[in-house]
Amino acid sequence: MVNSNLEEKFGPIRKGLLEAAVLKIISKKKAYAADILEKLKVTDFATQEGTLYPLLSRLRREEAVDYAWVESESGPPRKYYSLTAKGKEQLKTLLDYLENINLTINQL
Repeated sequence: MVNSNLEEKFGPIRKGLLEAAVLKIISKKKAYAADILEKLKVTDFATQEGTLYPLLSRLRREEAVDYAWVESESGPPRKYYSLTAKGKEQLKTLLDYLENINLTINQL
């Protein structure tokens, strides 16, 4: 019961932080969507394709990420995402904001 109450209360915050988590993953190296989902799966940001793909599309429209098609040995080409200069700036802004929020709460 407690977990469902926490999810209801903190679900919107978690969803908002998912963008920062995805940008952070992509900032380390080019990533295929399945790789992103795999990294998220072992965290509190575990999500599904139905959530990730719209987020990646929005980040692409915002010019925060770009992608390149890479041939795959085991099937069709894969779309690998990378951070643009604007995406690096957006990630830094998000991380700075989160740090400021954390400091503020700790000071209270």
